[in-house]
Amino acid sequence: MASPLDDKTRSIIKACVPALEAHGLTITTEMYRRLLANPDIRDLFNISHQKDGEQPKALALAVLAYARNIDNLGAMAGAVERIAEKHVGLNILPEHYPYVADALLGAIAHVLGDAATPEIMDAWGKAYWFLAEILIGREEQIYVAHAAAPGGWVGWRPFRVSRRVEESETVTSFELTPEDGKPVMHHVPGQYLSFRLDVPGHGSERRNYSISSAPGSRSYRISVRRIDNGVVSDWLHDRVKEGTVLQVSAPAGDFTLGNPTPTSIVFLSAGVGLTPFISMLGALGAGTAKAPVRYIHITRTPATEAFGPYIRDLADRGLLCADIFYSRATPQASQHATGVTTHAGRMTQPWLAQEIDRAATWYICGPDGFMRDTIATLKATGVPESQIRYEFFGSAADSTLAG
Repeated sequence: MASPLDDKTRSIIKACVPALEAHGLTITTEMYRRLLANPDIRDLFNISHQKDGEQPKALALAVLAYARNIDNLGAMAGAVERIAEKHVGLNILPEHYPYVADALLGAIAHVLGDAATPEIMDAWGKAYWFLAEILIGREEQIYVAHAAAPGGWVGWRPFRVSRRVEESETVTSFELTPEDGKPVMHHVPGQYLSFRLDVPGHGSERRNYSISSAPGSRSYRISVRRIDNGVVSDWLHDRVKEGTVLQVSAPAGDFTLGNPTPTSIVFLSAGVGLTPFISMLGALGAGTAKAPVRYIHITRTPATEAFGPYIRDLADRGLLCADIFYSRATPQASQHATGVTTHAGRMTQPWLAQEIDRAATWYICGPDGFMRDTIATLKATGVPESQIRYEFFGSAADSTLAG
């Protein structure tokens, strides 16, 4: 267990908040430059988040939040759990932490120059290892639980693509079955899989994809949207066929369907943000709990709407009611179904405000801007923060979504 930080260390860390506000992004950018110079460490990262600057932004926000909350680290519990789950998915191990320490402390000294006094550097060294020990301890707990779970495993496990299905013109599903023929651990609806991929011409890549199947013991399914010029998404769509073997780590993530199931649920998604909700809906449909479910989804056109027939089937069976927004098309009669209302144009926040169910638990997944606006509307109309749950894409470089 990590030893508590002393008063002097916490005081110095708090005093660094203005410097982090001014130079935090420069520090984390320099930190990643140093880390990624080591090929063994480089392969642990999603390089696309380095190229677009999202990972340094997200880390800068996390370091700033850590400094601001150094006297009340309980406020960081949710962020720590998300980081630990992400680390386990990527198979981060205790031996990786010293590399990060050297890069971070070196970056602080480099950027702050003479302002990085020995006292400041000592305080940040203590603060880093205090948090690192918390993460290492939590990650060890998760690894042990994965190893002990029926069908569970630790590390990378080979899975074969046993089936692929085009869900829309932009989304393809891949069913994954373990090569060893043994069972897989039941995931918690909403979790994701992490992948170690060798992409020709690009080398080793890491990606996370939400599981879009209901929990089971034989296989998993992921559903991937093709991204313009996306190194991995293009490769998956164009090159990965039935029979291709992929390296997969055990399910991870804390954006999950509550246990016990909330008494009333709203799933609100945009684009491929629907994938964790498809898993949750599968679990709800197979269980005995019949919580009222409302499904609100925004997509460009009927051709980009993934899992449309599945949603309409659930609606026909009375398992949910749905609103589908086509931001770039007018719905046709063929898109209508019992329990499904289709809309032309984007979902507006005034429309959402009129539809608020304050008793429901709201699950939100989609691009950061969409989530930021939606969460603001929910809070403004009186939905308690404890009933708002969300999953972000990428690195959560939006300060309103990273807490």
